Amino acid sequence: MTKLIPNRQSEIMEPKLHQVFTITGKPTYTFVHPGSYNRLRNALQTPGLGVVVEGPSGIGKTTAVTKAIEETRGESTLLNARDESDREAIRRLPEGVSGTVVIDEFHRLDKDQKDVLANLMKIEADRDGSNLKIVIVGINDAGRSLIDSSPDLTYRVEFIRFGMEPDEKIDELIRKGESALNVDIRSRRSIIENAQGSFYIAQTLCNYACAESGILEKSDSVREITVSYKELEEIALEKNRRTFGGVAREFARGPKFRRAGRAPYFHILKWMTESPSWNLNVAEEVKKHPKEKLSVSGVLEKGLVSLCEKKGIAKYLHYDKDTRVLSLEDPMLGYYLKSIEWKKFADDVGFTNVDRDKKFDVALTFAGEDRSFVEKLKKCLESQGYSVFYDFDHQHDILGQDVEEYLKPIYSKECRYVVAVIGEMYGRKQWTELEYQNYRDRIGVGEVLFVRSMKFHYSFTDETSGIGSLTYDPDGDLGKEARRVAKVISKRLENSQ
Repeated sequence: MTKLIPNRQSEIMEPKLHQVFTITGKPTYTFVHPGSYNRLRNALQTPGLGVVVEGPSGIGKTTAVTKAIEETRGESTLLNARDESDREAIRRLPEGVSGTVVIDEFHRLDKDQKDVLANLMKIEADRDGSNLKIVIVGINDAGRSLIDSSPDLTYRVEFIRFGMEPDEKIDELIRKGESALNVDIRSRRSIIENAQGSFYIAQTLCNYACAESGILEKSDSVREITVSYKELEEIALEKNRRTFGGVAREFARGPKFRRAGRAPYFHILKWMTESPSWNLNVAEEVKKHPKEKLSVSGVLEKGLVSLCEKKGIAKYLHYDKDTRVLSLEDPMLGYYLKSIEWKKFADDVGFTNVDRDKKFDVALTFAGEDRSFVEKLKKCLESQGYSVFYDFDHQHDILGQDVEEYLKPIYSKECRYVVAVIGEMYGRKQWTELEYQNYRDRIGVGEVLFVRSMKFHYSFTDETSGIGSLTYDPDGDLGKEARRVAKVISKRLENSQ
């Protein structure tokens, strides 16, 4: 818990570099009013009105809130949802407290805590002469959970969204710093163009520029900072590589790394760099990428949640399983990710399948009598990161379509391999015959993998009798059989790049 008191900038005599272009703490000399600052001040002065400030990391939300409180309300208490002791203090808020309470990183609270705060804000909004002002700070859509748990909060809370700042604001920040240190940063324009609308990135790059030139405090006369942006970028990327390289690698690999898998977490991380706000609604984004849709959709419920709870990753990335929004918690991670050469990064991480032009790694063909085994085989392959066509998973797509026309491209060209599970009834079914006709030409080039039931017997007229195949026991432990078969298929997929 932090008690915030008004700043006394006038008491600081000669500014030091770290006080001007700040990398840690709140800026004083270089504070710039963000675009929504006046709305924020007005909301803070309105009795009983709750305040929710949301937006990407690194754009100065918490700084703006604390500065506006200094100007309008004086002291306040800052609680950070990352801190366990602060979370306990948040849980105790309904027991009675007064003054202005700022809850930072609200999105990191669990649903029960969010519900309690929503109820408390409603009570305080309806209470005459309330002495408690709650201010919530979080990433984009942070306030959505408040409304979900208490819809009538809509008119009792002011929602203020901060966005990426325009170039003029970044320029204002840099010029204030130049004035405070008595310097002229020649790469100012390039810093503005590459700050990505983030006050924090601009502060950091200016700090590096001054430090590289030996400016650690205010200069007696105007000093030119001639460090080029290219030099600054190299300094920043080297520092960021040490800090974020391992995080990016661990995230891209996911909980279960598969060299030849579809690399869903790699694609999610790459898509994040294309987002202008460092927040990515993964469920919406995946609709734009049909080739990755199956593999990415399969990790939204559990895999992405567990990955973002890992200690090394949770500090920098947050995933809200309710809104399906993935957020960067450190703007310099965003700066680092935008510098990545993704093809080289994929090779360095160890992936061999990220640029595949096939929709599926495997398409399963089988008779209904073998479905119990095939379903287990499908799950085994998917757990290893492969994209699998299995009819039941696509009933909603097939509905109302010409089934023959829908299936034809899947078995003839849209999968890397056809896995044909040949049971006793395979040669007697209409649909398996149709599928066979569509993949038949691929048998000779080794793109059809046969898995034969031990109850199936060859005939000398069987044109596939000379093709190497796997077997499974339909009367055995189907889970064990599926895992054994999937292991061999996985090796084939890995070795056929």
